[in-house]
Amino acid sequence: GYPLATGERLHTRFQFRDLLADGMIDIIQPDISHCGGISEGLKINALASAYDVALAPHCPLGPLTLAASLQLDAVSHNAFIQEQSMGIHYNQGNDVLDYLVDKSPLAIEDGFCAIPQGPGLGVEINEEFVEERAKVGHRWRNPVWTHEDGSIAEW
Repeated sequence: GYPLATGERLHTRFQFRDLLADGMIDIIQPDISHCGGISEGLKINALASAYDVALAPHCPLGPLTLAASLQLDAVSHNAFIQEQSMGIHYNQGNDVLDYLVDKSPLAIEDGFCAIPQGPGLGVEINEEFVEERAKVGHRWRNPVWTHEDGSIAEW
């Protein structure tokens, strides 16, 4: 059959441990911004590696989460693919790279994004832009979409 990927809504290594123990998963998708950061991501990935399961970090958020996910990918022999949300429909009013002083560390060329090499996570946040966007504010809610037949769809 087709590979089964999951885990974007799991938050602890213990949840991943239980999922991996079932032996049904081919790819885990921890979200660095929800599971405890790079250190916890490394622990989760060590579990996945023990089960010969691939890594595809979930990353629908901003440039810091993407840069952190890429750092995890860089040290994970089982990294398979990196999700990102540049240009996606829900980025209204600004996009992921708009928050950076220099967009080049997260540039995608021919479907690939290099591991950022600068200090820290390798990106510098444009704090003035963050402050400007914070004035606009938001009341984000999970969007509701429907299929052609009217049934509820999620993402």
